[in-house]
Parts: sequence; C-alpha cells; structure tokens
Amino acid sequence: MLLPLKDRTLCYDLAGPETGEVVAFTHSLAADLGLWAEQLPALLNGGYRVLRSDLRGHGGSRAAPGPYTMDELADDLIAIADAAGIERFHFVGLSIGGAIGQSLALRHPHRVRSLMLCDTQSESFPDAATHWGKRIATLRETGTVAAIADDTMERWLTPAYRAAHPLRWQQIRDTVAGCTAEGYIGCAQALADFHYTDRLGTVRIPALVACGSEDPRATPEESRRIAALLADGRYQEFTGARHVPNVEQPDTFNRVLGDWLRHVRAQAR
Repeated sequence: MLLPLKDRTLCYDLAGPETGEVVAFTHSLAADLGLWAEQLPALLNGGYRVLRSDLRGHGGSRAAPGPYTMDELADDLIAIADAAGIERFHFVGLSIGGAIGQSLALRHPHRVRSLMLCDTQSESFPDAATHWGKRIATLRETGTVAAIADDTMERWLTPAYRAAHPLRWQQIRDTVAGCTAEGYIGCAQALADFHYTDRLGTVRIPALVACGSEDPRATPEESRRIAALLADGRYQEFTGARHVPNVEQPDTFNRVLGDWLRHVRAQAR
C-alpha cells in the first residue's frame, strides 16, 4: 500500500486479523520491509497483525529531499499508523530502525506498547562524520548504493549464512543495491546527527534490546548499555549472528520475539 504525503510517498504492508495486536517493524538502512519476511508467518500464526513499512527512498517509498532527522523518520511511521487506523503497536526496529524506536518512545510513548531494539545505537558514533561522510561521498560520486552493497552484506551476514542460503542472500543484496542514493544519504545523515542517550532513562515502555554477538559496529556492549539505561529494559544476545539476526537466526529470533510479546501482554494484565 502507498501513503502519498506532501513531499514523499510511503510504502507499507499490513497483514493479519483486524482484532490482533499490531507489531510494527522498521528495517535497517538500505533494506526494505522484505527484511522481515522470516518473521511474518510466525506472527500471523500467533494471531498478531503485522505492519511493515519502507523508509524514505527505500523499497517502494519515494524519497523526500534530505537531509532527514531521526524524529522525521519516526513521524513517518506515526503517519502510516494513523492512515491505517492503528492507535497502539508493539515496535521492532533494526539498526536505524532501533534508533527510530527510541524516538517513538521519547516523543509518542502513548502509541507504543513495547519496544524490541535490535543491533542499534542510542546516539551517533564518535566517528560518524568520517564513517558516513565516506559512504555519502561514494554514493554521490557513483549515484548508486550498489557501490557499497558487498561491503554492507559483509557486515550484515556471516559467510556460513551465505553458503547455506545463497538465494536469500542474493535477494537481500539486490535490495541493498536497489536502494536509492537519495534515500540512503538522507537516512545516513540522520544517523550521523542524533543523540537519545541522556533521555532514555525517562522511557517507561517495556524494552528488549537485542544484538548479534558478532555485530562489528552496533556491538553487544552498546546494546547492553542501552538496556541498562532504560527503566524497564532487558538484553538478549544472538550468539554467532552479525548485524541482521532476524534473518541469520530466524527460528531463534521468532522464539525470542514471541516470548517477549507474551511477557508484555502478561505484564499489562
């Protein structure tokens, strides 16, 4: 489905029973809503309603002129939820999606039932200007995210996963390569300029912070720190996974997510 707005069009998918609790997913930089394909069947079988959306300039969403802010990207999800008639939802976000979840919790706490923040950070890395600056320069020079697709996949998934699942690996790589340079650059600029660390202690929403043990950038140490800052935070590690544990270890991820949602439901009674 498409949501046309003033300067952009947002793409989203909504599946499951209208009476089910909504679980909203936000993907990582350069991915699209298909990154959650492994989670969809398990949640539908559990009676949940699943909302997946594409970031600006990713997948089926049209980019707005950049740069973007993390709060603007979070407000895109609120706009989608409003259009779909969804008042409250559980949120699952990976990488930049996890940062977007923190913005939602800080600015729209009445809309969020729970948080699962995966392989993410609470503020821009100290080397953000250099790290993202180099990638932005490459994309502006080449005009395509394909130039950094192989490097991205190296960080996201292990060689063992690629050997065992070559078709799925190729699907994800093709999606990365197909991301628009404008959308990537705008979101990278949001990642290079945000800071939620000092405010996370005010978040009272139940939160599970998860991370692949082999994530080379959004490290387990960073995730443990975020969980400790949150008033109702806990930590979960996916041993042997890199940056995308929901794809690399889908059965384990789905079990953890399902257990988490049941815990939140029981806690709310």
